[in-house]
Amino acid sequence: MSITGPGSITAANLTAQNAMFNQLTTLSEELGTGDASQTYSGLGSQAGLALELGAQLSAINGYSNTTNNVTTTLGVAQSVLTQIGDVGSSMAQSISNQGSFTLDNNGQTQAQITAEGDLDQILSLLNTQVGSNYLFSGSAVNEPSTASTDAILNGTGTQAGLTQIIAQRQAADLGANNMGRLTVGLTGSTVTVSQDGSPFGFVLAGVNSSLTGATASGPTGSPPSISVNLTSNPNPGDSIEFQFTLPDGSSQTITLQAANAQPPGANQFSIGTNYTQTAGNLQTALNTAIGNLAQTTLPAASAIVAAQNFFTGNPPQRVAGPPYDTSMALVNGTAANTVFWYTGEDGSTPARQTQTAQVGPSMTIDYGMRANEQAFTSLLANIGALAASSFTASNPDAQASYQALSQSVEQNLAGQSGTQSVADIEADLANAQTTVQNANTINTQTQNTLQDMQQGIEGVNQNQIGEQILTLQNTLSASMSVTARLAQLSLVNFLAPVSG
Repeated sequence: MSITGPGSITAANLTAQNAMFNQLTTLSEELGTGDASQTYSGLGSQAGLALELGAQLSAINGYSNTTNNVTTTLGVAQSVLTQIGDVGSSMAQSISNQGSFTLDNNGQTQAQITAEGDLDQILSLLNTQVGSNYLFSGSAVNEPSTASTDAILNGTGTQAGLTQIIAQRQAADLGANNMGRLTVGLTGSTVTVSQDGSPFGFVLAGVNSSLTGATASGPTGSPPSISVNLTSNPNPGDSIEFQFTLPDGSSQTITLQAANAQPPGANQFSIGTNYTQTAGNLQTALNTAIGNLAQTTLPAASAIVAAQNFFTGNPPQRVAGPPYDTSMALVNGTAANTVFWYTGEDGSTPARQTQTAQVGPSMTIDYGMRANEQAFTSLLANIGALAASSFTASNPDAQASYQALSQSVEQNLAGQSGTQSVADIEADLANAQTTVQNANTINTQTQNTLQDMQQGIEGVNQNQIGEQILTLQNTLSASMSVTARLAQLSLVNFLAPVSG
């Protein structure tokens, strides 16, 4: 017969209580952390899936951080682009609303002074940073996008700036004879207009004649020339047109009309006593008309094309020289003799692709920009041409020359079909913003789904855990009470007291 005493019962109870203590500790940890296990090994067969879900969540969190950063960058970029576009519109309005032709001590109008301020504002905007990154430097985000306004306009030391580049181009286009590199000749009764073979000055584009007894042809030959051969006197009112292309690609036409008046009126030539004398009068009138054009519209075209070559060239192009008025070629500027205004990266990769971001598992956006994109260089060239030019009050052609320049700039600022505009870049970034927004929505949905799945594996039902803890605490309390009572039992508790 086996007899179990209180001691053995107490020991069994203590073992059970230790087990309940351990279980209570585990449940308390689960209640505090919300996790079913502090280690993946505690998840058993679900451990592998839990690891995979964790990796996917980590990747989604990374995409979410990227979308937040890119959203900020794109927002700043769009604001900057809007401001740049507004500057261009404001400059065009300033030209349109300009008053009388009044020059300051530097030979500039109020619109030109405004242009210099606008140029500085655009260059400052193109140097915008988000954090430590320059927005308009392509892939060279740690490098400023442009040189300073002062350096660009006035040069630095031996480096020529825009003002000097324009002056040299104007000298080259005007030529040593102040005729835009054209020569008007006369042989017998044949008048000729010839280019000098350089890339400067006027380009002969065509001739149309209604002169009776005259044959007009050209331009032909190398260098090109136009000829007008008179075999009889024209009738009063007959006319002839000479078409020219200017350095900036614009066109001008000189129309001369035959007249009996002596001297002739504006844009006329006198009919002589014979057609040879009439040819001489035509030569004189053509010389005068070309000379006037060379002093008014030609300098404006020179300023614009020089600014275009400065801002769009890589490297910038300038007139070979000195001397400049007889130069026969354009040459590439070097870092030693010319300011390179754009200081960011300028590789062959398209501008947008210089900055990319993966915003989802299969979603990537391109959002890079360069300050030397066409939309910006067109603005800079036109506003820069106006800001860098100056005029002399004593020059009788100054007002006409200024008006030709300002009108060309105003027209160019309106934009041309087929060329990139600031709005085009804004549209590119708007598409990127839409992609980021869509990616962010998808990432949030995916994140919620993964978190639910992860919670199903790694998480616990805290209400259920609370109930288990309460039940376990009650059981443990009862067990400890019983154990305590058993521990106090002895043989004397069962023996009757001895009577005396």
